[in-house]
Amino acid sequence: MSTPTADEPRSPRRETFTGFRRNDGHIGVRNRILVAPSVICSHIVAERIAKASERAVCTPHDHGCAQIGADHEQTERTLLNLARNPNVAGATVVGLGCEHLQSGPFADRIAAEGVPVRETAIQDVGGSDACIEEGIDATAELTRTALSDDGTDATLADLTVGVVSSDLDRSTREIADPVVGETVDALLDAGARVVVAGTERLAAHPDAAAARGATATVAEEIRTACERDAARPGSAQRIARHAANAEFEAVVGTWGGARIDEFVPYGGQVTINEGLALIDAPSRFEEAATALAAAGASIVVHVTADGIPTGHPVVPVLKVTGDGTTATALVADIDLDARAVESEAILDELVRVADGGPTAAEEHGLTTFAINRVGPSL
Repeated sequence: MSTPTADEPRSPRRETFTGFRRNDGHIGVRNRILVAPSVICSHIVAERIAKASERAVCTPHDHGCAQIGADHEQTERTLLNLARNPNVAGATVVGLGCEHLQSGPFADRIAAEGVPVRETAIQDVGGSDACIEEGIDATAELTRTALSDDGTDATLADLTVGVVSSDLDRSTREIADPVVGETVDALLDAGARVVVAGTERLAAHPDAAAARGATATVAEEIRTACERDAARPGSAQRIARHAANAEFEAVVGTWGGARIDEFVPYGGQVTINEGLALIDAPSRFEEAATALAAAGASIVVHVTADGIPTGHPVVPVLKVTGDGTTATALVADIDLDARAVESEAILDELVRVADGGPTAAEEHGLTTFAINRVGPSL
């Protein structure tokens, strides 16, 4: 991506972009068909269906069976809300036939949310080949409908932007996070919704984290999450351990200065019309990006010192780094070098991407998908 440095003149930012208004009123920045396997056993078939359509994306996962209680509920909630993401114009659900998360009833739940949906299952139609053929036809039908949408003019106020900072490297805390935090403040001033991830980093600072809640209810939800994460075993606490050695404001630099208006469970959707929401998700990019997409983010800003190059199948991911070595070594994989730009440059990029411009990960066709787990699977 070519963006002006801090010393170069900047053209005025475009005020509008072409987005896609969904039935719930939210604006998407992509017009994609989601091919969603309901279970691990159907994910290869689902991937082959998606590959037959340039507009289709797939979310292969290792769930849908052998999960109980909160884990099963979280998986279903996450997949349902991914289908409701504003970048999704329709969904093809692909099942096996004997799974816990049955594809037929799940497709009915998606349809009840106003999302155009089709369903096919391997055991119901006579095997993998027949399922692929039926799925390709169903996805093509949804694609034709999506292509008939020419889009609508939209502004920054129409966006829901997800933000995750996946490490606490010094370059992240001192360079990248602050400029992203300024961007968050600007987005909120424009009337947008912003949702941030990374609750495990709050465990060492429960009082300060709770104080950022805009209401007593939100503050208590944040404090409860802090107590839960503080009790987790050491192997799950790498970010939390680093966060304990840093000031609270340095740990949450990407939040900007606003209060948290809503606390959202993993896989849940943001309900506020504008403002800042915190999603109950870890800082690991794969799980965080999925949670942000399920929450309703149409674009994700990812701060990474390591330069994790991959994106997400449902949402474009804008990569920002403050690490000089990473910025130099991965120049084609990083969208913005935070050492050389201010928040205005990130806003420029958000508008460009919202208008259909590709991110580095999209140009390379790199995606990853994962759903966080509450507890061990059986």
